[in-house]
Amino acid sequence: MGILYLVATPIGNLADFSNRSVEILKSVDVIACEDTRTSTRLLQHYGVQTPTLAFHQHNEHRKVTLLVERLESGQNIALISDAGTPGVSDPGFLAAREAHRRGHPVCAIPGASAALVALTASGLPSDRFIFEGFLPAKKGRSGRLDAITAQESTVILFESVHRIRKLVDELAERCEEHRMIAVCRELTKQFEEIIRGKRDEVRDKIAAHPNLKGEFVVIVAGKNYSE
Repeated sequence: MGILYLVATPIGNLADFSNRSVEILKSVDVIACEDTRTSTRLLQHYGVQTPTLAFHQHNEHRKVTLLVERLESGQNIALISDAGTPGVSDPGFLAAREAHRRGHPVCAIPGASAALVALTASGLPSDRFIFEGFLPAKKGRSGRLDAITAQESTVILFESVHRIRKLVDELAERCEEHRMIAVCRELTKQFEEIIRGKRDEVRDKIAAHPNLKGEFVVIVAGKNYSE
């Protein structure tokens, strides 16, 4: 009976990868990647020569069937995302769910998670938090934002470079003046940056920022938190 391994990969710095993770990737029969081209750099860096196949949001349902067939034949499979922990804001959970349904062991190999890296680095309350991931681009976005800004717990959001200014403006429109927000970008990389402060402070810094690039994690403090 094959084993499905969910292997967390570095979110930027290639040194953030455990020996165990490398050993798993070298030992399995195949590695399912969110993007085989992106994963090649990591695999080559650590001398991993295991065959790969694409597993992403455009083919996940068809590839889940293929992965399960491989598990049924006794093959061990490692599932990795482009960066971070598979199954978090990507289709990896579909593979894990189906493996469980078919009685196959599912083993998560821990490592980097952009959501938790940003939360702990933000200096905002981490005793209670909600992970929201990416918001809808259009339909349902306003309602989700209303619900998020009404939360008493800290909220974690993902956002792309194309919509980060829009998101900060939307939060500023809905949040109280004292609300603390942290915008984190390029985490673990050379130009890592955390823009932290009250609602208007963060909005002004993001609006004036000369070089907004990379992937973003936005941490929004609960409505009753102030400092």
